[in-house]
Amino acid sequence: MARNTQVAADHNAPPVTRILAEYVANHPSRGWSDAVDHEAHRTFLNWFGCAVGAARHEAVEAALAAVQMLQPAAQATVLGRAEKVDIASAALLNGISSHTFDFDDTHLKTIIHPAGPVASAVLALAEHTGASGRTVLDALVLGIDVACRLGNTVYPEHYDRGWHITGTTGMLGAAAGCARLLGLDAEKTAMALGIAASQPVGLREQFGTMTKPFHPGGAARAGLMAALMAKHGYTASPKAIEAPRGWAQVVSTKCAWNEVTDELGQRFEISFNSYKPFACGIVIHPSIDACVQLRERGIAPEQIERIELKVHSLVLELTGKKEPADGLQGKFSVYHGCAAGLLFGRAAEEEFADAIVTRPDVVALRRKVVATVDDKIDEASADVTAVLTDGRREHVFVEHAIGSLQRPMSDEDLARKFHGLADAVVGAQRSSTLLAGCWALGEAGDVRTLTALARP
Repeated sequence: MARNTQVAADHNAPPVTRILAEYVANHPSRGWSDAVDHEAHRTFLNWFGCAVGAARHEAVEAALAAVQMLQPAAQATVLGRAEKVDIASAALLNGISSHTFDFDDTHLKTIIHPAGPVASAVLALAEHTGASGRTVLDALVLGIDVACRLGNTVYPEHYDRGWHITGTTGMLGAAAGCARLLGLDAEKTAMALGIAASQPVGLREQFGTMTKPFHPGGAARAGLMAALMAKHGYTASPKAIEAPRGWAQVVSTKCAWNEVTDELGQRFEISFNSYKPFACGIVIHPSIDACVQLRERGIAPEQIERIELKVHSLVLELTGKKEPADGLQGKFSVYHGCAAGLLFGRAAEEEFADAIVTRPDVVALRRKVVATVDDKIDEASADVTAVLTDGRREHVFVEHAIGSLQRPMSDEDLARKFHGLADAVVGAQRSSTLLAGCWALGEAGDVRTLTALARP
């Protein structure tokens, strides 16, 4: 029998739109600890590397071709490419490229990839205005805080309904970040959030297609436009987020308003960001980690009779594609992830190339993976047993994968990842200069010095 999921509207919600607008407009520059500021630099450079790395992907090529039909003004850089486009289109394209490899940052509590929408919008605007690196970092921290706090408010019910939460909170984070960069007061920032609230972008049905990376790009463009419209006097409901027919109550049956206000200005959600060592859906990472460990024990593919994989139901719901037909689908196949870990000892973007996903030995190995659901296992964990042809059983349990908050990637890990993404696009020497520029972003007088280096 179908359950009635209707809930009574909350007519007494706190003034969330106003609270967030005042926070974004008035919080002091660099009003957080050194640790938070360092995490902001890590978030920015990871996003930047991902955007440059995917600059020549067919999804970016197709989106750029569409944008160029509009004859855009040359206002901002498409990272990793020679072309410049208008700032809204740059936000769109850089948002698409940063998420195309599924290699970007993850706020694990909500599975939001927050830098894609926020950094893409903020950097495009900052390049056009000649803003400093410090103002970009301020906007990034505060924009991500808005997106992730609102994600905390509605997750997981919102996600379970089929919304892609990166895009459906990202336009609010992008609007907040751009409003901060523009120096809008609290009233106009509230209008920017209100305009953005009517533009949630993204359905989970699109996972495994080019339209998934469109979501952060579309959210970046929507948030940027919302802030520009508010700057020039465009209005919206001052309760657009919290009203009974506002964003939160329309898109979710859960509205935990305290997630917006708890420790606001003291706890920053960017502190809980994580970075991917594997270029695929985050829920696959524990399984890949386990298979890499099996390979490090000396287990070769030809020794394997089958791989017994036990995972949380969400893993198979999101990444249960048994026979992915191309690289994009491979990023949503825990079966392919396991095969990549066993065969190559890694799962970077190269392991999700179309030619690898369809290679006969890869296909044969992933067909040996037998996955079952065990909801006693956390969605961030995996239980993997290799049953060998000689009857031996090799077992690995991964509670927290590498790249998680419990086992974070180091600064050196992120630097290697950056080079792995950017070197092929801009060259190793330019990549090193870009990396240094990202680490020193807080001291940059004008971000155009950095973006100019990102045009090969």
